[in-house]
Amino acid sequence: MRPVHLDHRSPLVLDMHDLGRQPGSTRLVRRVVATPDDFGTDVIGIPAGTDLELDLRLEAVTEGVLVTGDVRGRAVGECVRCLDRVDENVVVRLQELYVYPERQAAAVADGDDDEGLRELDGDLADLEPALRDEVVPALPFRPLCRTDCPGLCAQCGVRLADDPGHAHETTDPRWAALSGLVPTTAPDENKEEG
Repeated sequence: MRPVHLDHRSPLVLDMHDLGRQPGSTRLVRRVVATPDDFGTDVIGIPAGTDLELDLRLEAVTEGVLVTGDVRGRAVGECVRCLDRVDENVVVRLQELYVYPERQAAAVADGDDDEGLRELDGDLADLEPALRDEVVPALPFRPLCRTDCPGLCAQCGVRLADDPGHAHETTDPRWAALSGLVPTTAPDENKEEG
């Protein structure tokens, strides 16, 4: 995938110029960046603008630059059972190869175009798409405030964790007509017939 005019000042764009192209040369990158938009799902995500910690190793390889390391952030969402706030630490492992443009061009010429590869834009690598591809699937699909969250009452919406004995007396509507046939007072057993 060919990047389009990357801004080297962006905190999620890495400049590989100092790394050189000698296979085996490495550089460590540690930085805290603001999380971009859309780092989550409808129920949980890392809020835009919050800290995203990058602890990365850049290594020149024959095909390009291999970026590996850890990414840490704090996801915020709501419990799918009771709708309470959920805060969860997120740590994902990133391993992404950014190929040199000439390597990608040679692969295309040989008919080996791999659309899954990310291409360097000159000496620049855009981390944002790779980070999103790793972070979003690592988020819980059904976040819970706690594993045994009882949720909400289906009838009145009361949070069941706050009222463990909460219950409603219910009558099956199919039997409701029969309730009128039962006398409301018990017959007097001691009454003499007469």
